Amino acid sequence: MAKLYDMLPAEAGDSSDGRTPADNATVRSVFVVGPDKKIKLVLTYPMTTGRNFDEILRAIDSIQLTAKHQVATPAQWKQGEDVIITAGVSDEDANARFGGFERILPYLRKTKQPT
Repeated sequence: MAKLYDMLPAEAGDSSDGRTPADNATVRSVFVVGPDKKIKLVLTYPMTTGRNFDEILRAIDSIQLTAKHQVATPAQWKQGEDVIITAGVSDEDANARFGGFERILPYLRKTKQPT
């Protein structure tokens, strides 16, 4: 049998003790679930912080792109920018798939975003 616990400090007391909204500071979470019914992304924000909708859309774009092509997106990546070829793709396969790439380091290769 599972038991649920409040994630509040012990001194907040029981809900029947007259907790106020200040005692019940919640968090807001965004879950992105893929077609395979697996969670692909969880973003959690404190109640006092607004969610960044542009970041949520950017993350969804990245998740969809990286699921279709064996690439990764760097920090601050935006649609249309270069992507990183994952280590699971050989140089020969990368040339065939992406029409070439730029080697930054022996283990780091970048290419134009596939369409």
